[in-house]
Amino acid sequence: MIAALAAELAAVFSTVVLAASSDDGGVPGWLLLAGPAGGGGVYYVSWRYYRNTHQSHAFERETRIEAQSVTGDESKIKTIKGTKKKSIDGRNQSDHRRRVMRAR
Repeated sequence: MIAALAAELAAVFSTVVLAASSDDGGVPGWLLLAGPAGGGGVYYVSWRYYRNTHQSHAFERETRIEAQSVTGDESKIKTIKGTKKKSIDGRNQSDHRRRVMRAR
């Protein structure tokens, strides 16, 4: 089925190219084929650029990290019950210079 479709498309393109390249002042045949060929080329180049298909990379092997056992403990520090305050002690929402520290 695909071969028949490809053969039919080739026949249509050859007919269009022959009709366009006649001596009656029409558009040259290569110009008709340049548009789809250029579009396909741009698509292929951008696909290769973003997918990096031309480079071999084995993510699973090159980024392997050995698993380690989880260590640490949990200890309860403080419990607050029945609080009625609407804010937190030591808040700094209005002092933006103290809140935002710049890395130097």
